[in-house]
Amino acid sequence: MGDVMTALLLALATENAELREQLASAQDMLVETAIDAGNMHALVEAMRTERDAWRGEAGRVRARAASCLSQSGVRRLRPIGWTG
Repeated sequence: MGDVMTALLLALATENAELREQLASAQDMLVETAIDAGNMHALVEAMRTERDAWRGEAGRVRARAASCLSQSGVRRLRPIGWTG
């Protein structure tokens, strides 16, 4: 094998090793990103569940307030600062 061919094979082997290293690094980053995305998804789902619970509680409070108001003869509540 001539010197040119040896140098070419060495250059190709070096580039191949560098590309494999970059690929491994990219794969590691993708795995970390997937884990982070899974954690974020779990947090969003927990927040939605909590939001739905709060909405349900607000609806129950609103219904109790409406019931109490209708029994007392008051037509409806107006927000604080209401001028209309």
